[in-house]
Amino acid sequence: MSTNLSRRGFMGAAGIAGLTVAGLSSLTACGSGATVSKGGAKASAKLKLPTYVAAQTAPADLAGNAAGLDATYLRYPKKLTKSVAKAPGDGSRITALTETFTTPAPAQGKNAYWQELNKRLGSQFDMTIVVEEGAGYPGKFNAIVASGDIPDLVWFPPNQGLQHVPELLDAKFHDLTPHLSGDAVQKYPNLANLPTTAWKTAVINGKIRGVAVAYGSMGQVYVVNQDFWKPVGGAEFTSAEDFLAKGKELLDAKRNKYVLEPAYVNHVGQFAQWFGAPAAWRLEDGKLTHMYETEEYQEALAFAVKVRKAGLFWPDPNLSTTMEKVVQGSLGAYVQSFPSFLTDVKTYDFPFGVIVPFAGKAGATPSYTLGYGSVGYTAICKKADTKRVEMLLRVLDYLAAPFGTEERLFLDNGIEGTHYTRTSNGDIKLTAKGNAEAVTTAMPLAFLANTPEYIYLPGKSELASKIHGWQEELLKLGKANPTSGHFSDTSTKKSASIGTAVSDTVLDVVAGRKPVSAFQDQVKKWRSGGGDQMRAEYEASIAGK
Repeated sequence: MSTNLSRRGFMGAAGIAGLTVAGLSSLTACGSGATVSKGGAKASAKLKLPTYVAAQTAPADLAGNAAGLDATYLRYPKKLTKSVAKAPGDGSRITALTETFTTPAPAQGKNAYWQELNKRLGSQFDMTIVVEEGAGYPGKFNAIVASGDIPDLVWFPPNQGLQHVPELLDAKFHDLTPHLSGDAVQKYPNLANLPTTAWKTAVINGKIRGVAVAYGSMGQVYVVNQDFWKPVGGAEFTSAEDFLAKGKELLDAKRNKYVLEPAYVNHVGQFAQWFGAPAAWRLEDGKLTHMYETEEYQEALAFAVKVRKAGLFWPDPNLSTTMEKVVQGSLGAYVQSFPSFLTDVKTYDFPFGVIVPFAGKAGATPSYTLGYGSVGYTAICKKADTKRVEMLLRVLDYLAAPFGTEERLFLDNGIEGTHYTRTSNGDIKLTAKGNAEAVTTAMPLAFLANTPEYIYLPGKSELASKIHGWQEELLKLGKANPTSGHFSDTSTKKSASIGTAVSDTVLDVVAGRKPVSAFQDQVKKWRSGGGDQMRAEYEASIAGK
């Protein structure tokens, strides 16, 4: 499901921290394999990306746009379209490798949703689903590749540090360019409906190496309980110091009432937007400056230290009940990936609000860091002949069905009467079996192919409308990483390790274990350890060299 990725998983806690500090410089690169052979940048620049053709489906109540504004539905559409004329499979068994960040799906033999999926696909669809624990996805991925028994469909994640990806793709997976480049994609209408920004992350060395897995273009959001902030006039601020002053006024340690969750790195990322830090890199006259190197990011770090000294953070850095504390009104704000924010508003009941970035100080130009629009891509194993490749693409086309179609109704919710019921106004209400089967099986499917993000909140149409409005405000400040769609060999090899070292230092500085000067020392190590080389490679790619 497009709106059901876990915060405490893919984009959560440490995941968000990695994205904020380490991943923004490498997410697109890692997602696309990142390693580039000589001439790869030029080849990629010349590639004709899949032609975008919007799906003709139920119109949204509040329209989206190409800038990243999500189509919003205040009620579930009454008239659904059929986006796939017949079952895409050919009766053969299809295998896939994917991941989940929620409760593992029940086994296929005891899972009515999965059995119905097989019927609708016209093939037995066998997924190897990796649960986020232990060695995680990279460990399972490497073991399967080493065994030589590679599934038909393999998800390549965007930020889990897979190594030697381009070489692996060349050796073991199809080049999908002939099937998807330009107008060729129109053979698969739901894939043609995927945004161009998503496809960029599936391009390596001038070839389309997989089907892009769509994800929202919005980045992280600063989410608040609006009731918490009412005593100070609401969660609106004129400067960082105004935020600090209002936070001090609301702080009540004796009553166990704190302002911010203890995810220090995530908060530094939000503060950095207030001071106008770039989205990972700033591009000026062909030259790149990383956010670590900017005065704005260092100002954000210094401000976070002030916030910690003022006692605004929840005192236990290992807090595991963030959402419960926010619901209770004993915690005022937390940082969330946008798709998981949409899950939160379905799951919890409190007056949600969002802090739109504002000028942290006089003269600052606030910004909002946009996301990448995808969570990797799904490659097709070379053992498939051309006929089978086309069949597998039809299956992925089915899994990418947009909201407002019969296929998406099933993919998100399962079988009516078994997994969901309809309310009197037509909204969807999941049953216990729906939560046990449809939700848990839909997540690993969504990492293989997915619909463009949309907003639909059953029974909460007023909140859905507000979120659409918040998106509009955030997009006015939106900044994208200028290295998106460009490549760096060093980024794949070193970005995770050197970025994690900076992230750890940020944690230590905010917590008071190290002085602010330690961050500057770590940035020097980041530069010499690969940061400068990444910069040079990205600059060369941007210049088309």
